[in-house]
Amino acid sequence: MPMPRPRRAFLQTLACAATLGAPLAALAQPARLRVKVFPGAQNLAVFVAQERGLFAEQGVEVDLQFTQNSNELRTGLAAGAFDIAHAAVDNAVAMRESAGADIAIVMGGDSSMNEFFVQPEITEVAQMRGRTLIVDAPNTAYALQARKVLLKAGLKTGDYTIKVVGGTFQRVGAMRDDRSHAASALNPPFSFQAREFGLRSLGRMIDLIGPYQGSGVFTMRPWAGANGAALERYLAALVQGLRWGRMPQNKDAALALLGRRLNLSPTITALTYDALMEPNFGLAVDSRFDAAGFRAVLALRAEIEGQWGGNPPSAERYVDLRWHEGALRRLG
Repeated sequence: MPMPRPRRAFLQTLACAATLGAPLAALAQPARLRVKVFPGAQNLAVFVAQERGLFAEQGVEVDLQFTQNSNELRTGLAAGAFDIAHAAVDNAVAMRESAGADIAIVMGGDSSMNEFFVQPEITEVAQMRGRTLIVDAPNTAYALQARKVLLKAGLKTGDYTIKVVGGTFQRVGAMRDDRSHAASALNPPFSFQAREFGLRSLGRMIDLIGPYQGSGVFTMRPWAGANGAALERYLAALVQGLRWGRMPQNKDAALALLGRRLNLSPTITALTYDALMEPNFGLAVDSRFDAAGFRAVLALRAEIEGQWGGNPPSAERYVDLRWHEGALRRLG
């Protein structure tokens, strides 16, 4: 009996796709992923992957959402309100330790790119005594970096006030509008806006306290186990986007994209791009995870928060890079 025409046509399409090397994912329904990020330049790879169709090429559809603060991000991820988070990976550690969440950090990102900014009349960290440090959350990530800077200057908790304000984009505005907000950790492009507002940098965090694994990608481990193929393709698209953004011949296009997506002036866009490309400070090549930087994250939490009796656990408790490794193999 002759093969029905629709089935024959479908099999011919599959054969043609295989011959041309087209990914089978392109013939299937894209996996829809809900992704939540903080606004900022650390999202360059996400922006590129969206603009250049790299997510679609990898067979995923991304619903990109922005978070106001880390508490919103952590509670939303744990509750299943979205699938994947981009943020300081210490948030994943906090989820595991404070709420017992079964999280997995699946990819790296950057050093945090933070600087310790203060009001212009402050010329040294010790002058923060009796002043106010503004943070996103008082016991995670970049707040711990800032508290370590203060501790190195001899200032303990109680020698200054900690005030919760929100994400970096909110903190830079708060410092501009209210001089009682004396200090905060700020990263690009907001660190360059801070300079325009007349705020003073007392140094980069990597210079003040050492290496640090800042932004990264994390998700709930059961979700990753059930959606590993889609997660791997998502990470592959991010790596493709980052590789494209790092190519010198694409610099002008990357600048235009950053400026448009973040509503930046040409001057701040150029400064931000240069910071993103700076080795050991900006975006890590292929978003590779910084193991030494993550040990520093755990050590900082142990020291500042007194967690684990001051003895940080091993990274394996929080990190699972198999999907990132698969993404790199996929790209060749």
